[in-house]
Amino acid sequence: MPRVVAAASVGQVRKYAVHWRRAVAAFGEHRIDAVTVTDVLALQQQATREAQVRSNHRKGRHAGESAVQAMRMLFRLAAADGLLGRGGNPALAVTLPRRLPNVRRALTRKEVRLINEVVVATSRDAVLDALLLRLHTETACRRSGAPGLRLMDLDTESCAVRLREKFGTERWQPVSPSLAEHAEARGVREPEERLLRHADGTPLSGRRYDLLWKRVKNHLLWAAKLGVSMHWLRHTTLTWVERRYGYAVARAYAGHTDTKGGSTLTYIKGMPQDVARALSAYTGEPHPLMGLAVVARLPADGGAGGSPGARSGTERRVAHRADQPPRPAVPGGDGLPGRSADGTAIRPAYKAAL
Repeated sequence: MPRVVAAASVGQVRKYAVHWRRAVAAFGEHRIDAVTVTDVLALQQQATREAQVRSNHRKGRHAGESAVQAMRMLFRLAAADGLLGRGGNPALAVTLPRRLPNVRRALTRKEVRLINEVVVATSRDAVLDALLLRLHTETACRRSGAPGLRLMDLDTESCAVRLREKFGTERWQPVSPSLAEHAEARGVREPEERLLRHADGTPLSGRRYDLLWKRVKNHLLWAAKLGVSMHWLRHTTLTWVERRYGYAVARAYAGHTDTKGGSTLTYIKGMPQDVARALSAYTGEPHPLMGLAVVARLPADGGAGGSPGARSGTERRVAHRADQPPRPAVPGGDGLPGRSADGTAIRPAYKAAL
């Protein structure tokens, strides 16, 4: 078993380790080729019975599936090492439980507003928590994407952050200029230092997420019943982007790199400027990557000319192309855009906390 753990990825160890420990306890003294289908079924049932009960509990279905997958990996590696003959993987004979439809959905504008208000009002570090919510709302990043951000992963000139997420993927995701500005102001100085920190300077951990959503569920009964988490913000943003900018842009916004869906996906990739355009409409702030800004260089002294010894001019965005698409007007119920239906700007919760 130690060899299996060493060969597994970090994610696999986190997901399968508990099942491997149960397997060792149940039939660790048996030869690998003596483990039967019945043994694997018993392990699956144990995982189902002992699954942790959460608000989004599925009666242990996912735990049972994870147990079977863990045993399939164990026997697959054993077969690759010559310890099992062909067809000697008993876990393959165990049928995986059918997955139930996902109950996660896009949050309404009112629901997002209530979540932001509760988080800010009940936080000991309202700036950090509001910044965290805004980061996940704007980038639609997964929970694993934010805590590992370092100062070197923030590009304030292009207003983008480098996200490292599942399967070892990396991508640069546009963020609004105001979010980039506030993220940079967290007091980090060294490039390798973690960007998101508590008020005392300690780096953000996953525990911050747990406490944040615990407070939300304590104050919002509907959030507790639905099991709302940070991933619901990702769902909300991507739904909004897909409805207005199409599947290709939403796929690029999400950072999806899978090839399921046919060869057409090769030709309908969303470009960075497309993602920036959607972000700009969502937040109500122009973005440098949109490629729409006209930049003028003004003399350092502010006059019409400038002495030869004067510093180089200051860049300012002074106009936008007339063909810039209007920000979409959004009636209630499908996300949190940067502008309301009457055209007025929605003030982000993190700005109100700053």
